[in-house]
Amino acid sequence: MLTRLTGGEVVDPVNGATGIRDIWIRDGVIVDPREGEAADQTHDVSGCIIMAGAIDIHSHIGGGNVNTARLLLPEHHKAHLPRPAATPLSNAGWSTFQTGCLYAQMGFTTVVEPAMAPYTALHTHLELADIPIIDRATLAILGNDDFTLSLLRDGKSEAMIDDYVAWVVGSTRALGVKVINAGAAAAFKENVRAFSFDDEVPEYGLSSRKIVKSMQHSVTRLGIPHPLHVHANNLGLAGSADTADVTIAATEGVPMHLAHLQFYGYGTQGKRAFSSEAARLAESVNSNPNVTIDVGQVMFGQTVTISSDVMRQFSAIDKASPKKSVIIDGDGNGGGGIVPYSYKRNYYGTLQWAVGLELFLLIANPWQVFFTTDHPNGAPFTAYPEIFELLMSSEARDARAVELNVAALEMTTLASIRREYSLEEIAIMTRASPAKLLGLKDRGHLGAGAIADIAVYRRGKDIAKMFREAALVFKNGQLVVKNGKVSAYRWGKTLRLNPPPDRAMVKRMKAYHEDRYGLPLEWFTFPDSAIDRDEPFMEVPWNS
Repeated sequence: MLTRLTGGEVVDPVNGATGIRDIWIRDGVIVDPREGEAADQTHDVSGCIIMAGAIDIHSHIGGGNVNTARLLLPEHHKAHLPRPAATPLSNAGWSTFQTGCLYAQMGFTTVVEPAMAPYTALHTHLELADIPIIDRATLAILGNDDFTLSLLRDGKSEAMIDDYVAWVVGSTRALGVKVINAGAAAAFKENVRAFSFDDEVPEYGLSSRKIVKSMQHSVTRLGIPHPLHVHANNLGLAGSADTADVTIAATEGVPMHLAHLQFYGYGTQGKRAFSSEAARLAESVNSNPNVTIDVGQVMFGQTVTISSDVMRQFSAIDKASPKKSVIIDGDGNGGGGIVPYSYKRNYYGTLQWAVGLELFLLIANPWQVFFTTDHPNGAPFTAYPEIFELLMSSEARDARAVELNVAALEMTTLASIRREYSLEEIAIMTRASPAKLLGLKDRGHLGAGAIADIAVYRRGKDIAKMFREAALVFKNGQLVVKNGKVSAYRWGKTLRLNPPPDRAMVKRMKAYHEDRYGLPLEWFTFPDSAIDRDEPFMEVPWNS
């Protein structure tokens, strides 16, 4: 069937200037129509904006820690209604099924779960497979497990390290690799409670810098499209901007992605010794073309923090609201913590909110900054429409600022920034650039040959409403959202890389698991058939 979208203003930075033109869809793919060909179905989208489906590169939507948060907060499931109005997940307590629907209603069609522990890969993929409509992907966590640290401590070759990284990516069906406070989880087991970039892990004698650099170079040598995804040390602490600066400087000409930089945007100035260093970090990013970052914007209200950074989460227990939490001292990359938290309009919450906006507005190149709240850590992803409005309207920022802590705002540069994002910049940051960063050539744009992931927004003065309720959304050419409501359900795919495993590494991994756990390797891996969906995975081509 040939479908035509006509009369809409196409915003597609990859394929030319914004303007009114038709988009044609055949068999789930965007096409150039043959001369004189008539459409079987036409949608008149006059007065609307047409973009490619949006891509979220960092959102915790499935896996062990997400499910543990549900277990910690059972009062927020439908079976326990009525739920309290102002408790963790009261505004984010949805199921995996609802996750796909809520994303689709905003025009998002691909979402990356950025923290999959290799040994919980099956659980993660089972949960992701239960998310309808959208495509998903995962990043495999490395950098705290005994095998990685032993290879580095023992001075094993780059080839052996690469074989191991490739085996993990392939066996877990991941799209890339992430390090989380590299080395800190291993140090935590030795009663270390603070860990910086050049601190060393007891027993292994490795610094976080050494681990990060080794993984960064391995990912690059293997040709994995997405650069190493780095959750740096000292998240959320006053003075953490120094850590972020040191980490950015350590790129040394090799690509690296820094996650949720807002949580590292803090200095030690003022009587509270907590200030904004967003302007300094933005300049560091602006001067380093090898760095990309996502923001992790904070919005006010109740949420729950979910992280595999066990050291940081352990230190945050006393801030839990309500006073309950879970800390998991798991094996290697499998630990973490769940700590409910409420962002208030006080000095600290106001400063965090402002730091995120400063980063969005001061980083000059929209191809280097990515739109995230680190869902649900800074805010649930359903807050995205309000954030779009804050970025596109200085008037909206001013209106919100008058409700907030004046002393905190004075410690930032936000009031002096009058930049307003254009629709083209929004399209770059949420479509074109994420697709490029992840190596997904088939999406993020509206050119011929792209999959027909398309979002249509009804233009209006209320920016938040425009992005909250997409007029139409197509996933692989199928109309799935109409007037902000899901109109049809389908199962998406989980995107993965599939590097061929090195036989010697597989043999080594079998011996390691037998020796360390007394269990065969097969207990830790799984076939595609374990996921009860027809062809649940989609292999992403790459130059290995």
